[in-house]
Parts: sequence; structure tokens; C-alpha cells
Amino acid sequence: MRRGLTISDRAAVTQNPRESLLRLFAYLKPYKLQLALIAVLIIIFTVLSALGPLMTGIAIDNFILKKDIPGLTRIALVMIGVYGLTWLAGAGYGRLMAVISQKAMRTLRQDLFDHMQNLSLNYYDRGSAGDLMSRLTNDMENINLLLSQNLVAFIASFTSLLAVLAMMLLLNIWLTLAALVVIPLMLVLTGVLMKRIGPAFRHLQKNLGILNGQMEETLSGQRVIIAFDRHKDAISDFDQANQAARSAGIKANILAGLLAPLTMILSNLNVAVVVGAGALMAINGVSGVTVGMITAFTDYSRRFGHPLMQLANLFNSIVAALAGAERIFEVIDTQPQIIDKPGALELQEVKGSVVFEHVDFSYQAGEPVLKDVSLAAQPGSTIALVGPTGAGKTTIINLLSRFYDIDQGRILIDGNEIQDVAQHSLRRQLGIVLQDTFLFAESVMENIRYGRLDASYEDVFTAAKLANADGFIQRLPEGYQTQLSERGSNLSQGQRQLLAIARAILADPSILILDEATSSVDTRTELQIQSALLKLMQGRTSFVIAHRLSTIRQADLILVVDEGQIVERGTHNELLDAMGFYHNLYTSQFKGQTVVV
Repeated sequence: MRRGLTISDRAAVTQNPRESLLRLFAYLKPYKLQLALIAVLIIIFTVLSALGPLMTGIAIDNFILKKDIPGLTRIALVMIGVYGLTWLAGAGYGRLMAVISQKAMRTLRQDLFDHMQNLSLNYYDRGSAGDLMSRLTNDMENINLLLSQNLVAFIASFTSLLAVLAMMLLLNIWLTLAALVVIPLMLVLTGVLMKRIGPAFRHLQKNLGILNGQMEETLSGQRVIIAFDRHKDAISDFDQANQAARSAGIKANILAGLLAPLTMILSNLNVAVVVGAGALMAINGVSGVTVGMITAFTDYSRRFGHPLMQLANLFNSIVAALAGAERIFEVIDTQPQIIDKPGALELQEVKGSVVFEHVDFSYQAGEPVLKDVSLAAQPGSTIALVGPTGAGKTTIINLLSRFYDIDQGRILIDGNEIQDVAQHSLRRQLGIVLQDTFLFAESVMENIRYGRLDASYEDVFTAAKLANADGFIQRLPEGYQTQLSERGSNLSQGQRQLLAIARAILADPSILILDEATSSVDTRTELQIQSALLKLMQGRTSFVIAHRLSTIRQADLILVVDEGQIVERGTHNELLDAMGFYHNLYTSQFKGQTVVV
């Protein structure tokens, strides 16, 4: 099983939280008016919140100590009004931020998904689907929390800190200085912790991506795991990834967990300093230092520590969100390897001539897979590709589809180099039927219509009949409206193949690619599929990768591929008469020799 291979290992991580934050802010720019209103509401919330302790002090000194019940009633009503308006302001900016954050998240998710659809196949070849899913889910959720809750809470806490400090300075500068004695120590200790928390959360996110990749791979491969009785190995592999995620999580959360108790202890120490200093000043008769002022200052001191503690707590989630944002933008910043040239040609009315001229290709630099491959397919002809496993047959098909770009040489369709052709235009001309058919968890109708989304019901029915699929579809519980399970697992392999053929017929391609389309079915089903394929291939240039050599006897040209080169070419009879590589493959297959083809 693939272990530890993530996109993070293949692309440069920005490791720049400030840049990631600025890029996230760009998604909020379209909502400037709403953000301005949120800022106004935060200011109102902050100012009204800061008035509470002051009014409490006034109530003690002017009304409680003087036993002025009417006055106490009046100020109590004013305080109720102030706290009510405070709640309304807080609820207002919270609701507004929730709305615009979800709009921004929708755009960010759309940008990421759209970009992923444009990435080249090699990006997915070397990556983990689980790691990508982790970015689409875990990392996105962390960013969602940042934008919808934590960002505005951070700003509100910071402004509250400034408001409390301003009120304290207005009341008594000496008590304010006493309240600030502990702050430098608090800033130093939290700063030291914060420097360690950021990398710890980035490491945690990376390990969660690996863990998700392990889970996705294991779930997808359950049939193989059960067949080979590899449950213990799967558990062991998962345990290793889980242990790594656990260790990273413990380290990140221990560091993050130290912030809150540290801030709380220092905040309580701060209150003790304020009360002690205030008491001494009152005992010594310092002017203006009253019971009410000391009470107000005690409240302000707690409120000064509370936003600091909240800021420390928010820092954890903000760091996690920025680590997630780095991973999201890492994907968005990845450029597709296969891109269209400016003014790329749109293929029209393709006849089906295909030419490879001295093509070289390697998936990894210095490790050639195809060497000096040349071939020519006439319009409407059938070209068979045969040879040992790993010889390069599927690679030839991948290059024709331009899933990868060649290293040297040229590939032409109707005389046009495919690198000069728009990718969407090229692939509209290609119909592909693979050995492992992929079907969506949709109805049979929609799976066939995937070949041409604007097709009518009648078009789908016609394609299904030509593919010999209509019979079994009619016997399904709801016919064409029957919902398929994930990957069409509630159908047989042969039925899935017939649906894939119907989909290809509906697409009406000029060039057909059949990659071992009958190798995984029984002989009776193979005959059905062969009949459907013959209808599909009629009048089209067809490339057939054959596992069973008996299926390609009538091909116009058979290309024998071995170790990345075409070692023989000709018709079935010509190649048998040559008594070479093909002859050995063909005869060994029917004599039961152990030659894998």
C-alpha cells in the first residue's frame, strides 16, 4: 500500500501564514459594505461593553453606599438597556459575518474544485485521493470556522482590549499601571508558545491528510484485502498512520492547551495586583480611589485578561485555519502540466487519420517508457496493440488522448499535431471503453447520457439497443431509472461494460479506444460485448488493446509492443507467418503456456 505519499511532499508549501491570510481576505472583498457595517456594530458592541464596569462603580459609590433606591433603580434600568443593545450589536455582526463568510467559502470551494478539474492526470497519479479529500473537508472546515466565527471574534476581542485599556486610563492612571504589570510576562510567555504552535498544527494537518489517504485506499481496496486475507496488514498500516496523527495531534494540542491556563493564571494574578494596589491607595487616602472605582477596576482587569485569554484560544484555531489555507492554495497554485497553446485549434469533422512519428516518452525523467514509436492508422481502420504487461500499450493510448505530453516526436490527427489542438476539442473526438468501467451513483439513464449530456431519451434508448444493453436494463427494477450503487456495484462486470459501450455510442466519437474491454468477462458475455463493439467500431478509427488475441484476428493492423518499442507490425496472418514474437504469444496462449499477455 502507498504510505506517506501526499501532495505536500510533491509541491512547495508556501509556509507563509500572512500571505495565506491576505489571500483569504480577498474572498471577502466583494462584501465591503457588509464588512463596514460589521465594523460599526463591533465598535458599538465594544463601547457599550466597556461602559458596564463603569456604571457598576457609579452605582456602588453614588447609590448603594448612599442607599439611594430610586437612583439605583434608574441606573439599573440604564444598565439593562446598555446590555440589551450590546447583545443586539453582537448578534447583528455575528449574523452578518455568518452570511458573507458562507458566500466566501462557496467561492473558495468552487475555485478549488474548478482548478482540480483542470489539473493534469499526472497530478492525481502521484497523489493521494484521501489527502485531497482532507483538503476539501478538514482544511475547508478550519477555514470556515476562521471566516464565520473566529476572525470576527478575534477583532472583537482586540477592540475590547483597547476599549478596556482606554477606560482604565480615564479612571486612574496608577491603577492602570498596576493592572499592566503582569502583561509583559503574559506576552512573552504566549509569544514563546505561539512560535511552536504554528509548525505543530501544520504537521498535524499533513498527518491527517496521510491518514485520510490511508483510509480511502483501504476502503476502496476492501475486496482485495478480504480476498488475500490482509486484514492484519491493513490494520497495521492504518495503525502507523493513526499513531503518527495521534502524536502530531498530542503535541499540537498540548502546546495549544497551555495557553488558556497560562493566561487565566496571569489574569487572576493581575486582579490580585489591582485589588492590592487599590486597597493601599484607598487606605492612604489617595483622592478618587473609592470602593466603586476599585470594583470597576477589578472588573476591567478581568475583562482585560479575558480578551487576552480569548485571543490566545483563538490563535489555535487561526493557526489551524491558516495551515489549511496554505494546503488549499498549494493546490490552487499548482499549474496543470497539459495546457492549451494560445489560439489552439478546434477540431472539426475528424476523419480519423492517426499518426505517431518517432515518439519518445517517460513518466519519470531518465526512465523511458516509449522509444521511437511510429505508427499510422487510416480513417476507419482497426489497430490492435498487443504485448506483455507493462510493454507500453496503455501509454500509447494515454498519449493519443493527451493525458501526458510526449518528450520527442509528433502525434497527429488528420494532419494536426495534438499539442496544437484544444484539449476539449480533442477529447470530444475520442470514445474510450476501459476494462474497469467507472459508473456514477446515478440512474442508468444518466450514466449512459454522460456520453452526451444533451441527448434525448430516444437517443439513449437507441444507444442502449445498439450496445445490446437494452435487454438487461428493461429487466432492472426501475428500468432506465434504476439507481446504481457507487461505481455500479449492483451490476455485473459485463453489464457495466455494456453501459460503457452504450455511453461511447451515444458520444459518437470519430476515434475509438478499447482498453482490454472484454478481458474480465465470461465467454458468453464476451460475445455480447464483441457484438456491441463491432457496431460501435463500424466506420471509426479504433485502437484495441487486446488481452485475448483471438479477439483481434480481423484487425487491419496489429502492433506488437515490447519494452516500449513496436517490435512487429502486420495483419494476424502476416505475423503468424513471420514466426516471431506475435507467433509465440498467440500459440502459447492456446497451448496453455505461462506467457502473460
